[in-house]
Parts: sequence; C-alpha cells; structure tokens
Amino acid sequence: MAKKLFIGNLDWGVTDEDLQAKFAEFGDIEEAIVIKDKFSGRSKGFGFVSFADDAAADKAVEALNGQDFKGRDLVVNEARPPRERENEF
Repeated sequence: MAKKLFIGNLDWGVTDEDLQAKFAEFGDIEEAIVIKDKFSGRSKGFGFVSFADDAAADKAVEALNGQDFKGRDLVVNEARPPRERENEF
C-alpha cells in the first residue's frame, strides 16, 4: 500500500522533479508534486510525495525531516487526510 508524505517549508524554486530526485533515493516514488497557487502558478511552499512502499516512506521521514534542502529545513511527516470543510461562504 502506498504512503503519502507531506513535505513542508520548501524553497519557492523547488519543482516536482526536484522532489522526485530528493526522495527517490529511499524507494520507488509513485508521485511527487509541489502545490501551486491556481491563479499565480507560484509554489505554496509545500508538496506531497507518495511512496509505493511504507517502509521506504518511513525511512525518508526519519532521514529528511529537519534536513536542509536548497537552503530550507524540510518538514517531512505522514500526510493526514483532508478535513471536511463546512460551507465557507
């Protein structure tokens, strides 16, 4: 089963490919995405990486949480499911 990680405190210039390359050393990556603002296209400073293997994801969290990546200390932990939103209008 796949495990999805939240990656926070990303440098604005980090791309999907950068995330893929950084996390691929721990195992097979199913998806690596940097979340971008839908209007400006600018990075929001966080992203997600999905691993095919849970053990590989756990190794990545242990090794990379708090480590420097492109001048910023990464925040890496298991992603939580999105919360239900009530009508915000």
